[in-house]
Amino acid sequence: MKIISFNVNGLRAIMNKNFMGFLEEYKPDILGLQETKLQEAQIPLEIKKIENYHLYWSYAKKAGYSGTALFTQTKPLNVSYDIGDDSFDGEGRIIQAEFEDFILFNIYFPNGQMNDERLQYKLAFYDQFLTHVEGLRKAGKNIIAIGDYNTAHQEIDLANPKENAKFSGFLPIERQWIDKFVASGYIDTFRHFDPSPHKYSWWTYRMGARERNIGWRIDYCFVNEEFMGKIKNAFILNNVFGSDHCPVGIEI
Repeated sequence: MKIISFNVNGLRAIMNKNFMGFLEEYKPDILGLQETKLQEAQIPLEIKKIENYHLYWSYAKKAGYSGTALFTQTKPLNVSYDIGDDSFDGEGRIIQAEFEDFILFNIYFPNGQMNDERLQYKLAFYDQFLTHVEGLRKAGKNIIAIGDYNTAHQEIDLANPKENAKFSGFLPIERQWIDKFVASGYIDTFRHFDPSPHKYSWWTYRMGARERNIGWRIDYCFVNEEFMGKIKNAFILNNVFGSDHCPVGIEI
């Protein structure tokens, strides 16, 4: 089974940049999209016509903002759109889908760059997410958590760590939460298989950053350590264009 996560930075925009070609080439069993930036009436007709996938959508109340989608060839046992605290339900960031062997979370975690209020919102979201998945894990469920976490974990995960140490996305307090997540028993699958530097999943559109590979790794596929033995591989598809992010994924 191949699971892919992709922040598309606007699903309607990426439809003009070979998104359907990407889907046809890689044929993910499960595809989680973040930052879809649309409402139900704006779903492209080509997407509605896709065969062999069950489609699930979470929309932000604010038009043109945030949003997530899940395409899955296997119909989930159930699907929900929250992490147990309704204060996080208005931005379309969460899709939780339960399958026979695991519960998958497709999440677009908040960005804390705007101001301190949004940074505190991001940190509270992180904490509530961990509380939620720990409850499921203690009930015997395996967890796969894919998406744009909006934080680079370690210095190896971005091109210019010292220059970005005071900016949201690489603040110590954000990185400490990922430390806490890992210490709680969740595995960064890509780093499990690939400890090498210069592997990124997001590049600013400015200054030819992608061409120069001046990027950040902020898109992840985490699993609980009990499930790690089922993961065959983890990958970054940096040859896929169309967004300021590229897809990341795992094989089970």
